[in-house]
Amino acid sequence: MRWRAFIALTLTLAPVPASAGAGDFNVINATGLDIVTLEIRRFGTDQWKPLSTRPSAGAQGPVTFKDSDCAFDIRARLSGGVQAVWSGVNLCEVKSVTLNRNASGALWVDYD
Repeated sequence: MRWRAFIALTLTLAPVPASAGAGDFNVINATGLDIVTLEIRRFGTDQWKPLSTRPSAGAQGPVTFKDSDCAFDIRARLSGGVQAVWSGVNLCEVKSVTLNRNASGALWVDYD
């Protein structure tokens, strides 16, 4: 009987995880090209929203952002007319997102 009370008390006192969601982060531009425009949308949706930061090649910029979701697509129009989309970027619990692009056009994201 006492062990049931102990389990009930333990479950009651257990920390409740904070609600997941994306928050402010830095974008680091490792594409080798300047970012002309930067946009974001929830993964799987069609509505792009502009971001105010546009870091030049090798630079970074802050993004003020709040959303209850974690998965997003990030789209950049780069200098020279190049368009790049990083799909399924996880923005939960990140401080910075590095947008990478190599000379052959392959895209990937690094997190910090």
